[in-house]
Amino acid sequence: MQTSRLMQNILALVAVVFGLVTIVSGSRVLLGADPGYIVFQPLLLFNTAMGFIYVGAGVAAWRNLARGRTTAGAIFALNLVVLAATAALYSSGDSVAIESVRAMTLRTVVWLALFAGFAWLMRASAVRR
Repeated sequence: MQTSRLMQNILALVAVVFGLVTIVSGSRVLLGADPGYIVFQPLLLFNTAMGFIYVGAGVAAWRNLARGRTTAGAIFALNLVVLAATAALYSSGDSVAIESVRAMTLRTVVWLALFAGFAWLMRASAVRR
């Protein structure tokens, strides 16, 4: 297996695993587990649903590099918008915990890294042609 395909598969696997972890952690809280901070229900529902999209994006990326780059970029952009809204709610004193801002920051950074990785692989494969 060539190196770029291996890297594509690793990035796709990261997306799938990140999605599965997101689904499990979100579902636990939805089913009553106490995370130890105030839960902003719309954000919890968004993140849990996005876990399924993360898994789908990982599968798409496994199959097709361009699709992986596109889905990772879209997820990054959407997470960035939600991060901005979450940070604004937190700053205004609404019932959003700092842990929610930190978690959205992590999600946004992970998807930025995945997008950058897929974009780099696309450029590298275009150079080799």
